[in-house]
Amino acid sequence: MNKQDVVAKIAKDTGITKTNAAAAIESIIDGITKSLKKGDPVSFVGFGTFKISNRKARTARNPQTGAAINIPKRRVPRFTAGKGLKQAVK
Repeated sequence: MNKQDVVAKIAKDTGITKTNAAAAIESIIDGITKSLKKGDPVSFVGFGTFKISNRKARTARNPQTGAAINIPKRRVPRFTAGKGLKQAVK
């Protein structure tokens, strides 16, 4: 399922236009992105939690040359599935 499929489902289930459904999806994605950028987790009870995790700096190898590459520390988004989602997929 991709973004257009989600927009179509929301429009069908709620009776709103696809344009309004797409705007709602964009708003949700924008809100989640801004919260994560600030470092705040985003939780949907029963679905899951989006949060930021820190990766340590490390050294890797270029597979073509074998040369060492330094990878700097960075923040990455993580998703942890909630109990409801885990039960539904089971």
